[in-house]
Amino acid sequence: MRKIVVTLIISAVVSCLVASTLVTASEPLTGESIARQVFDRDRGKNSISTATMILENEKGDKRSRTFTNKRILEGGLEKQLIRFTEPADINGTGFLTIEKPGYETEQFLYLPALRRSRRIVSSQKSHQFVNSDLTYEDMERHPVEHYMYEIKGEKKLDATDCYILETRPKDIVNSQYSLIKAYISKQSFVALFAEYYDKKGTHIKTYRVLGFEQKQNIWTETRVMMEDVITRHKTHINLEHIEYNTDMTSDQISSNALEKF
Repeated sequence: MRKIVVTLIISAVVSCLVASTLVTASEPLTGESIARQVFDRDRGKNSISTATMILENEKGDKRSRTFTNKRILEGGLEKQLIRFTEPADINGTGFLTIEKPGYETEQFLYLPALRRSRRIVSSQKSHQFVNSDLTYEDMERHPVEHYMYEIKGEKKLDATDCYILETRPKDIVNSQYSLIKAYISKQSFVALFAEYYDKKGTHIKTYRVLGFEQKQNIWTETRVMMEDVITRHKTHINLEHIEYNTDMTSDQISSNALEKF
């Protein structure tokens, strides 16, 4: 479920999936069925995108970065490679995510100064991703069946009809979050707004979709923001360009590709 609120950085960037399996009128609407449609919504067999990440502190001072993202889905499993290109102090930094059967996910960070990549271990999943308001845990998918869901009502969000969905991890999940409250578009099954709560039940982050449109007939977040409500630090991600269903091959998203810079 976390993956749905960072789709632009993960697929646009933030990302993921296969053709949507819609709930029919004869099937009861449940929190899990909504989550399944979010997880399975159409995002193409692959995508290549460029985007800008803007880091904004509580004073309004901003730092800008640009990056590319390649994503591919094969056999229900996803691989993604993010490469930062500007400014100079982050140029070449790369991040690779590889899903394995059973939704085991491997993550690797490449730092040009070290000329090698290092694996992100489970104890680091709550750490910030390249000093943004996203964590490594936010940067990977998780199976729908590992979470519990509850529909808390319906509401319009900027004229869009939404389901209000609460998501909680089951005991088998090691997560930094105890609860995510999300507004899910009834039309596109995209999470347009979400609040994150830590293990103590404190609201710590808020996610908002600020731009949203169809690209190649695929609903795509074009501007998103994640805010740390404690520090008031914000991460904006603005999509510059995206192309779905390209002739990209799997070997373009690999450990070798990560370190070839």
